[in-house]
Amino acid sequence: MFDIGWQELFLIGLVTILVIGPKEIPRVLRTVVAAVRKVRGLANDFQRGIDELARETELDEIRRDLEKSATLDLERELEETIDPTGEMSETVKELQAELKETGEEIEEQSKISSDASHPELPKTQTGS
Repeated sequence: MFDIGWQELFLIGLVTILVIGPKEIPRVLRTVVAAVRKVRGLANDFQRGIDELARETELDEIRRDLEKSATLDLERELEETIDPTGEMSETVKELQAELKETGEEIEEQSKISSDASHPELPKTQTGS
């Protein structure tokens, strides 16, 4: 973390002994350690808060994306991609109408041909 060598540590220790005195060093060290712990705790709380905020932001983005994809009209999008001008749709509708007409004509012809191949026989009356 800090780039401090043994010489710097020795100098810091010597100055501490001269300024604070050997009798007060344990109390000062306890105070410094408690302050460092408190600062680390605050830093951890801050980091957790930032992480939670980032998670919530990501969840909000995911939620918005899901809502957006749910509202998309995929059929319309696909249709616009395949046939942007609508020409193919019109052609398909025309072909469907022609096929319907042709189907109706075929049914009509089949009725006529079945009627012609199976003429009704006259009913004979029986005397009973």
